[in-house]
Amino acid sequence: MRGKSWLTLVGFLIVYVTTMSFSGAQKLAEGPQVMTFFSAADDTEQPYGLYIPKNYDPTKKYPLVMMLHGAGSNHRLALKRVFGKTNLEDETDVEASRYFQEWEDVDFIVASPYVRGTAGYQGIPEQDVYDVLADVKKRFNIDEDRTYLTGLSMGGGGTLWIGLTRPDIWAAIAPVCPAPPAGTIDLAANAINFPVHFFHGDKDPVVPVQWTRDWMEKMQNIAVEVTYKEFVDVKHDSWVSAYDAGYIFGWFNQVRNKYPNEVKFSSRALKYNKAYWVEFDGITSGVLAEIDASLKKPNSVEIKTKNLEAFTLNLKGHSKFNSAQPLNVIIDGAKLTAKADSTISFTKFGNSWKIGKAVTADALIKKKGAEGPIFDAFSSRHVYVYGTADNPSPEELKKRIDIANEAANWSAYRGPFLGRMMFFPRVLADKEVRKSDFESSNLILFGNKENNEVINKYADKLPVHLNPANTDHGLLYVFPVENHYVTVSSGLPWWTGVVDQGLPFVPVAQRSLPEFKDLLLFKGTAKNIIADGYFSQDWKLPATIITPLNASGVVTIKK
Repeated sequence: MRGKSWLTLVGFLIVYVTTMSFSGAQKLAEGPQVMTFFSAADDTEQPYGLYIPKNYDPTKKYPLVMMLHGAGSNHRLALKRVFGKTNLEDETDVEASRYFQEWEDVDFIVASPYVRGTAGYQGIPEQDVYDVLADVKKRFNIDEDRTYLTGLSMGGGGTLWIGLTRPDIWAAIAPVCPAPPAGTIDLAANAINFPVHFFHGDKDPVVPVQWTRDWMEKMQNIAVEVTYKEFVDVKHDSWVSAYDAGYIFGWFNQVRNKYPNEVKFSSRALKYNKAYWVEFDGITSGVLAEIDASLKKPNSVEIKTKNLEAFTLNLKGHSKFNSAQPLNVIIDGAKLTAKADSTISFTKFGNSWKIGKAVTADALIKKKGAEGPIFDAFSSRHVYVYGTADNPSPEELKKRIDIANEAANWSAYRGPFLGRMMFFPRVLADKEVRKSDFESSNLILFGNKENNEVINKYADKLPVHLNPANTDHGLLYVFPVENHYVTVSSGLPWWTGVVDQGLPFVPVAQRSLPEFKDLLLFKGTAKNIIADGYFSQDWKLPATIITPLNASGVVTIKK
């Protein structure tokens, strides 16, 4: 009897667990709250605000709004803002962050990432947005065709950047008084297949209203579906009016077009290489690649490109494509006919397009995840490594540790408004780097092959070395080795001579990283550049870099 009872209990538990798994049962409380996800970037739990509608039904698909906060704000305030909740009279943001008040229910799930505090929406914070998106999709039954993006100020800029670099995720975006990263406006045509709604105050003293007016003009000229509400006599807090009375949830009623007839897409990096049924396979580093692809009639595609070397069409599921019939293609005026296949690649040879992917005997080629520039190595999991191979004196060892710690100190205090950026990468001695670090992390290496064991380990693969006797130059470059990046910083650190001025979204040591190309050699100060540029597509030093490197007399170049 005891055996039968045990088996009965086990059977009940199996049925119960299975039922709960398939029902997608969600035991979280309804309303506003805070959740966390585990970040592989620095092995931390990172928070995000979350709203669950009343009477959540796990069998029903829910629309999702991703809300991005502004500078000096956080995930809790952002969740309140998107629901139209402002601070009480004489209440500070710190005080307002301590509680969620009651508000009118909406039939949306809403997520507001913390994204490390105030750090913009590129690099690690950008990855956090996608990690939150993935975490919410894992927990809830989300309608991927009704996923929306909005944000204010810095978060409005993040809305434009994230919305335009990966446009096929979103059904619509709504930036409020946006302050986007440099170069974002070049991607405006990427919004051709979803609507955009801007908000701004005409008396904004922080983010000029003319910026949004310029975006409006640009998008109208390229036939993007764009609308704009400019609030009269309103300063930087235009989000109070924009989100008043839950307005944004009424506007977010669009459904994503997964298979548009036309795709316009621009990108400077293979990190952002896909939009709908178009995927970039080859571009030149730092150059804006563009495509305009139209399915004007069944199995007939007309394509115009600029600065694009290779691409793939993934037409499976498109109503105007029949995989049993050949595909007629016109690329930059040249006519090609591809065999029946839903996935078709094209490569440019000289001035001519050919069907198929380029075949290269050299595996070392720029590709997604191994293309640079320098900031890409800092945009995912990485560790900072100082050298001890030459048995330095205690004084010299402390100097090396201090430099590595300063480079890794993203969380330096920036005053009561901006606070700290909550990112905590590790700092290791060269002898402490484990096999798992080599396999999972990009390595930021300080020193040279004479004093850093890890640089010495890769010395024969690395393209250039700063001569160890030199003390007044700094060399910084990124290079792919064994399925990860190494970034070598030899001599003076890359922030030498950088003045701490302006709004410090990140500390001074990290501030210039997004501006760097693949390689930088400077003398005395990072502003005194001797050589900089991009490696070639096969990760070789081009003549434009080799010439000034040789002329400097302070480096050794791999033959």
